[in-house]
Amino acid sequence: MQRLDLRQLLSQKLSPQQIQFIKLLQIPTAELEARIKEEMEINPALEEGSSDADTDSYEDQDGDNYEGEDDYGKNDEVDLNDYLHDDEISGYKMQGDRGGDSEEEREMPIAMTTTLTDSLMDQLGFLNLDDRQYTIAMQLIGSIDSDGYIRRELSSIVNDLAFSQNIETNEEEVEQLLHMIQTFDPPGIGARDLPECLLLQLQHREQDATTILAEKIIADAFDEFTKKHYQKIQAKFGISEDELKKAVDLIIKLNPKPGGSGSGSTRVQYIIPDFILTNNNGQLELSLNSRNAPDLRISRSYADMFDAYDKSDKKDKKLKETVTFVKQKLDAAKWFIDAIRQRQNTLLRTMEAIIKYQHDFFLEGDESELRPMILKDIAEEIGMDISTVSRVANSKAVQTEFGIYPLKYFFSEGIATDSGEDASSREVKHILKEIIDGESKRKPLSDEKIEQILNEKGYNIARRTVAKYREQLNIPVARLRKEL
Repeated sequence: MQRLDLRQLLSQKLSPQQIQFIKLLQIPTAELEARIKEEMEINPALEEGSSDADTDSYEDQDGDNYEGEDDYGKNDEVDLNDYLHDDEISGYKMQGDRGGDSEEEREMPIAMTTTLTDSLMDQLGFLNLDDRQYTIAMQLIGSIDSDGYIRRELSSIVNDLAFSQNIETNEEEVEQLLHMIQTFDPPGIGARDLPECLLLQLQHREQDATTILAEKIIADAFDEFTKKHYQKIQAKFGISEDELKKAVDLIIKLNPKPGGSGSGSTRVQYIIPDFILTNNNGQLELSLNSRNAPDLRISRSYADMFDAYDKSDKKDKKLKETVTFVKQKLDAAKWFIDAIRQRQNTLLRTMEAIIKYQHDFFLEGDESELRPMILKDIAEEIGMDISTVSRVANSKAVQTEFGIYPLKYFFSEGIATDSGEDASSREVKHILKEIIDGESKRKPLSDEKIEQILNEKGYNIARRTVAKYREQLNIPVARLRKEL
């Protein structure tokens, strides 16, 4: 008998069952249902149990790994009791399937949104265009990148229309239709560069003195604006520092990527958490999303069929082949049910260890409470291989009272401190952000100065690491943080 053991030596060859288990382990909750349906389609011995099963459900209480099936057809004498027990037949409920909560409360997916392309096409329908104009406009919308820009030259779009749509047009006509699309929501859509994107957004606003000045700065002094040469801008337009400050404040609030970062052709998918963590008066309670605890069972009809064959004449060759076939299906169904249970057990053990390690964070959601934690820490805690923990961490998410987090969020490197302890890199980033938030915007702190402050606080960190963390936080260099 081979064992489905998660702690594999590199020299060991994985069995087909182990490979299947690894695949089951790393698929997210959203895909598990489809995987189960796929297995049920190819194995009639596996079926969903009734939700109102009134008999005890099968549950392996000892938590040991399931011993995989033996070679099919090796043994002539087979016993139904090797594959079925009364409590198995009724259904396969698991500990993650807690009672009392509604399905909606246990899933709480992030809502799906329509695509950028869909939204623009909907708005296009409100324009009074003829078929020719509509086709050109569709070509333009199809040329918009996921961040909302059209980077393809209009001359190239003219050629595209000639070759793909057999429409003869010119850049003037295409640009005229582009200007119509640029009036759509979100403001700034269909721009060909950043200045045009910002101008389009300003044109959507009420045209007061500040907005008009902001438009002038973008149109005629964009280079000076990006370099923060504010005195040159004041001199160029003959304006006061207060007028400039209002215009600059307006510009920096505009969206440089109106299309967002998602794909323009694929829908934003549900993010369904694999775990639900609740704080009950300081007591953290973990449960699996109910989709991870499917109600599966061995088919009663297949079990009866096997039982009947098993009691018949064992010497009949065709009957013997039938018995072997049925046994294979029962074996596979039994293995799949136990593999699902093993998946659940592994998920829970991993998440419980993460909660134990990051307990203070899960109480309040304070990032500064996150401890340095690597895959090895959790692997040692639960007695499993690092690769197993990695598969769970890279594909699973937990719903907390302060948001949904991918598990990999909780893993980070450590920074040495003067006290000899490790501080989470995320903790250092939090402090770095606090330092920058508290700096004088007239004289922003250089990376060297931030390094010095962090060193004084006991964090042994180099300037290049300060720069790396600052960039990861999307905080510009000191020169670009300067304000009036």
